[in-house]
Amino acid sequence: MGGKACDLNSGSGADGLSGIRLPCAEMHYDRGMKNSRSLLDCIGNTPLIRLRHLSDETGCEILGKAEFMNPGGSVKDRAALGMIQAAMARGELRAGGTIVEGTAGNTGIGLALVGRALGCHSIIVMPDNQSRGKIETLKAHGAEVRPIPAVPYKNPEHFVHTSGRIAAAMNAQQPGSAYWPNQFENLANREFHEQTTGPEIWEQTGGSVDGFICAVGTGGTLGGVARSLKAHNPDIVIGLSDPGGSALHHYFEHGELKIEGSSISEGIGNSRITANLEDCPIDVSWQIPDTEAIPMVYRLIQEEGLVLGGSSGINVVGACRLARQLGPGHTIVTVLCDSATRYMERLFNREFLQSKGLDLPDWFDG
Repeated sequence: MGGKACDLNSGSGADGLSGIRLPCAEMHYDRGMKNSRSLLDCIGNTPLIRLRHLSDETGCEILGKAEFMNPGGSVKDRAALGMIQAAMARGELRAGGTIVEGTAGNTGIGLALVGRALGCHSIIVMPDNQSRGKIETLKAHGAEVRPIPAVPYKNPEHFVHTSGRIAAAMNAQQPGSAYWPNQFENLANREFHEQTTGPEIWEQTGGSVDGFICAVGTGGTLGGVARSLKAHNPDIVIGLSDPGGSALHHYFEHGELKIEGSSISEGIGNSRITANLEDCPIDVSWQIPDTEAIPMVYRLIQEEGLVLGGSSGINVVGACRLARQLGPGHTIVTVLCDSATRYMERLFNREFLQSKGLDLPDWFDG
């Protein structure tokens, strides 16, 4: 692995053709890997993509880790693989067993994909306010989906608590039949990012990364990458890009968990400090309003050809803020989490957007 970050807008490759995959030296993955033993070998080793317009605008190198290129379509494939591998190593899950998890969607897709590849069934409990695209994708991966009303975490009917009870009941009836990953508190989540995502970023940037920033759901990505990069260079700035409706920005700024605002983005933000986020070395924090994040989603489509979800918009806005704080000449890395195709009924629905004080861009014809 090595070379420069991929620039989607760079010129022709060695063969005279333009495109993301053709200029070999621009990509950051193991080009010697011709075949994979299984689908699971395709998780991780995602390239960094240089966001050319934003890099030129800020004077920094702004790079996005293309996690939407994972087989399940999101960064959560990594956590799913890490947790299931750890569970199997401990004997908590065997082929033929059932994975039961409470998730807003993407982790469930990753668990269903990894579980199916290893001969396991999946039951996914999720809040009923998530996108239809996620539900259909889960079903396509063979998961049994159980939507339940969305309630605060302190409510015993919250999807996380409900999934734990389902797994416990299954194990009471047949010991060892169900595994509950509990992604928010499972440190195998964070550790997998510390072992893979962080080292990939360090190697892909040649150790020149000055800052890393992303939003938090479970805290696994930020917690793991922060530990990995800080171990290489304690001066690397770690940032939190927090959506409205989350309590984390206020906590890191003022020491108090206080929910502020709201967001149409799914699967990020939290009202508590998870085990994966504990002791995370966060240096700076911003709350990113949808009025900045959603227009960034459309800007990435128009300027970079990247069709990404709302969490990526929040991450990229945070990366721009960090770039401006550090000043020109720095390298900032963030996460491009998943595709907008899972959120079409929100991100490209004018009536829905206008009900939230947002709108589609002028260039969108639909």
